Amino acid sequence: MANMNTPKLETERLVLRKFTENDIEALYLILMEKEANTFLPWFPAKSMEEARAFFETRYAANYEKAQAYAYAVCLKEDNKPIGYINVSMDEGHDFGYGLRKEFWHRGIITEAGKAVIAQVKRDGLPCITATHDINNPRSGGVMKQVGMKYQYSYEEQWQPKNFLVTFRMYQLNFDEKDHRVFKKYWNNSTVHFIETGI
Repeated sequence: MANMNTPKLETERLVLRKFTENDIEALYLILMEKEANTFLPWFPAKSMEEARAFFETRYAANYEKAQAYAYAVCLKEDNKPIGYINVSMDEGHDFGYGLRKEFWHRGIITEAGKAVIAQVKRDGLPCITATHDINNPRSGGVMKQVGMKYQYSYEEQWQPKNFLVTFRMYQLNFDEKDHRVFKKYWNNSTVHFIETGI
């Protein structure tokens, strides 16, 4: 596997790069939006200090690792972060993303996602997975558009917000083992099922 750490990527409209100390204000604008953070596993940031802490724990710490995919999503015209896209290096290689509301419905995360997925495939990751709240079907739409396939649904008492969520789990395998399904969420949940027509 290549020894990669968030290699810079470019698409037609976007630059995907590491977050830096200079991006704290832009990161705060992403994290503070209530609607944009409704379906994410943290509360909206209330201060620049919270955004800085988020940067240090979720980005700076990742950039010290040998292999990491933790991107700022920037428009080429100004190279300022308007969202983020990540693939974790844990067993499930969780694919996650977020975008400021004013940039929704323009295909930005789909465009960024395809570029990141092509990179992790080149670098030898076996698969990626992603989950979305059933009340957030647009996120599932992104997963389908980047080539992921629905596998199963499960219930989880979601933290730190502490309410019950039904998630749909999607997966994309890169190693031609199409039958392989990441079962961690299925196994950890007492309520799990396969929906039809997804």
